[in-house]
Amino acid sequence: QVQLVESGGGLVQPGGSLRLSCTASGSLFNRYRMAWYRQAPGKQRELVASITSGGTRNYADSVKGRFTISRDNAKNTVYLQMNSLKVEDTAVYYCNAFATSVANYWGQGTQVTVSS
Repeated sequence: QVQLVESGGGLVQPGGSLRLSCTASGSLFNRYRMAWYRQAPGKQRELVASITSGGTRNYADSVKGRFTISRDNAKNTVYLQMNSLKVEDTAVYYCNAFATSVANYWGQGTQVTVSS
């Protein structure tokens, strides 16, 4: 099994930046598609960004040009660099690791609050 631990959330002002980190247990990290999801109050959970084992990236339209997902397989870590943050980015951000339907894991979430 894979355990995911997120960190890096916090309170920032609009226009600010934040970098989230997600560290995974185990030795098969490089085989997973890694992703960041978020869930705002009263909203459904949405995919923010993903990166495959081969390095292919995908972003939600709402964050394109502002967020960057990356992974460091040597550290079993995936990152989400968030720039030009907006109030509407406020949400709990969840790390996800997916390999198969029975190998699909979630972190506990980290709160990102963008407020002036």
